[in-house]
Amino acid sequence: MSDDNVEDVEAFRQRAREWIRANLRRADGPGQTLRGKDEQQDLAEVAREREVQRMLFDAGFAGICVPKDYAGQGLTPAHQRAFNDELVGYEYPARLQVPPMTPCMAVLLEFGTEEQKQRHVPAILKGEEIWMQLLSEPSGGSDVAGALTSAVREGDEWLLNGSKIWTSGAWWADWGLVLARTNWDVPKHRGLSVFILPLNAPGVTVHRIEMLNGNREFCQEFLSDVRVPDSDRIGDVDDGWTVGVRWLFHERMQHNSPYVTRPTGATREGEKGSILKVVRDAGRIDDPVARELAGEALEIGLVTEALNHRVARGIMTGTMSDQAAAVGRLLMCVSLSRQSTIAFEIAGAAGGAWADDDGEAAERGTDFLMRQTPSIGGGTTEMARNVIAERVLGMPREQALDRNVPFREVPRGSARQ
Repeated sequence: MSDDNVEDVEAFRQRAREWIRANLRRADGPGQTLRGKDEQQDLAEVAREREVQRMLFDAGFAGICVPKDYAGQGLTPAHQRAFNDELVGYEYPARLQVPPMTPCMAVLLEFGTEEQKQRHVPAILKGEEIWMQLLSEPSGGSDVAGALTSAVREGDEWLLNGSKIWTSGAWWADWGLVLARTNWDVPKHRGLSVFILPLNAPGVTVHRIEMLNGNREFCQEFLSDVRVPDSDRIGDVDDGWTVGVRWLFHERMQHNSPYVTRPTGATREGEKGSILKVVRDAGRIDDPVARELAGEALEIGLVTEALNHRVARGIMTGTMSDQAAAVGRLLMCVSLSRQSTIAFEIAGAAGGAWADDDGEAAERGTDFLMRQTPSIGGGTTEMARNVIAERVLGMPREQALDRNVPFREVPRGSARQ
């Protein structure tokens, strides 16, 4: 598309600003948290976010960087950044961004058939379909290529059996992107295929997992003879790792993806408001130690945001490898852990045993115990370090005993050791 056919960024920004202020509610807080919520409240928030997503679509602000052929706007990352800038302080459909827009929609756009893209991408942009990634497995940890969920072909269908875990929001989502094993007689990376399936399909059972803090957002899915038509396969049979590599890239990009609508600096502003409230409610406004800790937390947020912008810009302009997304992923994990620790240190005793009037200082001990969650979900920090070492810095690959070994012969579990 020539520049003459693209709306000027500043004109787009002005149009976005006027629409946002006229149509969206002011935000009540920083957005989603990992603390427990009432189920009906969760469902009400999901319904509202679907509504907001449809409002964005009808106004021409959904899928800003998605091609027009699939009901997007066909604009540039600069337009998406402008919209995100104007969105600061207003509600937005947070749950419909990651993983629905990326990695799920991004994978569909990159590898889906024309029919798949026409059927699903507009529905995602309208908020009619919320997608989740069924990737991790109970036995595999971050080794997603070691998937044991099997897909066996029966004519024009595939029969899926196995289990996936740590799927955020699967209990209220509509569709899933699934990695399954279709060939056990080749090395693990060469025998995988990717499928899509509705999460209400016969044979799919979704179990909600209760976390230490009472949150039940994460789920485990059990697939028992789930029938999937071959037309719902993404990519070639046994070539799922080609899709998987890009899938993991889009997952690491998360909120830095040009497909994501999210207020600029949303995490930093949420952290800023939260940490300052902890200092206030802990009664330590004049405490130099608490002020120094709060300053460290805010500085970490600024540095993390700046690095993420630099990495995202480098990848989009081709000056950095797409594997550099792991750099932002690693810093984010380390930063969130440290910020949770700081908040707990500031909260003091109220962080471990709190009363109703302890405000933001309450429950910081629970957050401290949960601080490693970001370092595990979405791929561990150890995996991110490996990616950076091997694929960004070009260091020698880590030794792997299952390389070039048929997956059927790879020892798994105590019975095989």
